[in-house]
Amino acid sequence: MAKVIEGLYYAESHEYVKVEGEFGYVGITDYAQSQLGSVVYVDMPEEGDEVTAGEEFGAVESVKAASDLISPVSGEVVEVNEALEDEPELVNQDAFENWIIKVRLADTAELDNLLSAADYEEICK
Repeated sequence: MAKVIEGLYYAESHEYVKVEGEFGYVGITDYAQSQLGSVVYVDMPEEGDEVTAGEEFGAVESVKAASDLISPVSGEVVEVNEALEDEPELVNQDAFENWIIKVRLADTAELDNLLSAADYEEICK
């Protein structure tokens, strides 16, 4: 079974948010990376871009498929994980350590629309 971490927020589209203060770290879940296979490219927005909950903000490409990234939260991108530009396979090694974007959260109430770890595990079965 794919790894799921308690205390994170999950989207049905297989992205997660790790909240620290006013910021959220957004990435794809362990389940998502295992389904994609070897990740060869991560398309990320620019710092300063706005992301909107439920809307596309980039893509992950693997040897098997390309998958759009859907933002689980709204806010301003304050940082992108530049390590993924040269080593996109880091997502396969540890999807939770290798987040894709850091967002200044616009509305923490949006987190109520996301899934808990237990609820997300049910989707992955």
